[in-house]
Amino acid sequence: MSAMPPGNPASNPFSTSPTYLMACQQLRAVARETGLDAGITERLMVPKRSQVVAVPIRMESDGRTEVFVGYRVQHSLTSGPSKGGLRYAKNVDLGEVAALAMWMSWKCGIMNLPFGGAKGGIAVDPAELTRVEKERLTRRFTEEIQNIIGPRVDVMAPDMGTDEQTMAWIYDTYSMKIGYACPEVVTGKPVELGGCVGRREATGRGVVYCITQALAELNLKPENSTAVVQGYGNVGSVTCDELAKIGTKVIAIGDRYGAIRNDRGINLAKLAEYVNKNERRTIAGFPEAESIPDAELLTTPCTVLIPAAMERVVTAENAGKIRCRVLAEGANGPTTPEADAVLANTDIYIIPDILCNAGGVTVSYFEWVQDLAQFMWDEEEVNSQLRKLMLGAFKRVRDEAKSRKISNRLAALSLGVQKVAREKTKRGLFP
Repeated sequence: MSAMPPGNPASNPFSTSPTYLMACQQLRAVARETGLDAGITERLMVPKRSQVVAVPIRMESDGRTEVFVGYRVQHSLTSGPSKGGLRYAKNVDLGEVAALAMWMSWKCGIMNLPFGGAKGGIAVDPAELTRVEKERLTRRFTEEIQNIIGPRVDVMAPDMGTDEQTMAWIYDTYSMKIGYACPEVVTGKPVELGGCVGRREATGRGVVYCITQALAELNLKPENSTAVVQGYGNVGSVTCDELAKIGTKVIAIGDRYGAIRNDRGINLAKLAEYVNKNERRTIAGFPEAESIPDAELLTTPCTVLIPAAMERVVTAENAGKIRCRVLAEGANGPTTPEADAVLANTDIYIIPDILCNAGGVTVSYFEWVQDLAQFMWDEEEVNSQLRKLMLGAFKRVRDEAKSRKISNRLAALSLGVQKVAREKTKRGLFP
């Protein structure tokens, strides 16, 4: 059953998005569980600010003008500047971005970071753009949303389809506009421009920190465990490498072009070399593993299953076929509420997304602080602080789940939502 958004659904610009309705459904569940004030619930259901912009650029190939649609949604500004990634993906829409911004608010709440949640996106397939076109698109988008971003207003970071170079272009465009260098306007940028060492690896490292804790709780040894990873972008590839460091064998991986499997363990060094030499930068066709149908990836028997790509991939239809002991959500919103209901009748240990993939925003916070202070940390300090905060958040979620006898997901959501709700209550409602 889908949660209804507040107000008249016909006039709600987000209500056609199943991802947004899923986020609302989760929020309603927290409100019922915690007795959240109805007024606060309604305020949290609707993003604080949303902007939809046209992004026209001249295409390098033939000189024609093409107009793309861009989005920036700031879910909450209660806790501090809003914070969230910018994704380039063909099917991005306003509702999806709103849901991701909402989840980012809860994620920052769990980690006790002084941010509200935000998200941005441009409806484009970045693989179809040249480097020149990507730069033009990024700079024009930055210009179009300049009025609602800033180091004390809204701070962007990389997400699906974007990277350090994207952030460098945003940083430069913003700085040119205001007349001085402002590295703190984005995070996840190159280290040479004020980026934080370890930021690129942070999300994947955080995922594996959580997996390690879950395995310990279940009395399972990492070196005797196997893993399946859906997604081989920044999060998925780093997660694979970090799993290898703790001795866990990665036996299957998938990306947008296909899926591969090797029950003896995929040679990750050779896979990375293959991907880097491949024009499409895909794992598909890797000679030291067999190709498998995409639908089989998530149902491959393993100790740890890590969806690290898109939202809503674990559904009511495939949840009953999943054969893992730990489901570690490296992606945002990979499991639907209907799938959760199915998984609740199994012994699968779920590490919910807003906890599991919080390492990225945590090190983004470190980067933002360093840029503001103009005092940089070394990688040992970054990783040490990341581990400390991730393990602290993991413990808080597990303590909440055990004390209230609720799922890890509901415990994580409750902690994140209640932090933001308390702050809204203390600040009051203006005027």
